[in-house]
Amino acid sequence: MTQKPPPGAEITALLAAWGEGDRQALDALLPLVHEQLKRLARRHMARERSSHTLQPTALVNEAFLRLVRENRIDWQSRDHFFAIAAQIMRFILVDHARGRVAQRRGGEKQQVLIDTGFDIADTRAAGVLAVHDALTDLAKVDGRRARVAEMRVFGGLSVDESAKALGVSAVTIMRDWRFARAWLQRELSR
Repeated sequence: MTQKPPPGAEITALLAAWGEGDRQALDALLPLVHEQLKRLARRHMARERSSHTLQPTALVNEAFLRLVRENRIDWQSRDHFFAIAAQIMRFILVDHARGRVAQRRGGEKQQVLIDTGFDIADTRAAGVLAVHDALTDLAKVDGRRARVAEMRVFGGLSVDESAKALGVSAVTIMRDWRFARAWLQRELSR
């Protein structure tokens, strides 16, 4: 009897096949990643205002459509896929927030949750835009630490998942995450 590969290995194999142009691999991939993508989307949306017009399902659909259009990615692993998906969701929310801010040309004070028990009051603009701007500034100083923050904040990746995605140790991820949280707190409290 043949043993079925673990889901992570199966997802990685399908990502590799999709990267090589196998459309059937993409069709097989969607059911395997859909629930995790919805969890990511719900995590993103939990930090948004309750009256947000974008729903988690719409966020997943838009993110997956953008992922499908990106056919030049050399998928390394399941964790790499979810890190990219988290980044795409971040950009979708940023685009949505920019549209709302442009309509209002003002801003209401919002609270941005960076991590469980780690709240940052946003006093400058829409919360997601402020976090995006702070991460963009951090990336100019230290790209890896910005990616760690992005994976942890927007991707919901664990320390181990982030370490695998970036090819570094869990200790390095924890050190980078401490630095990135302090950076974000400083930048967002200005």
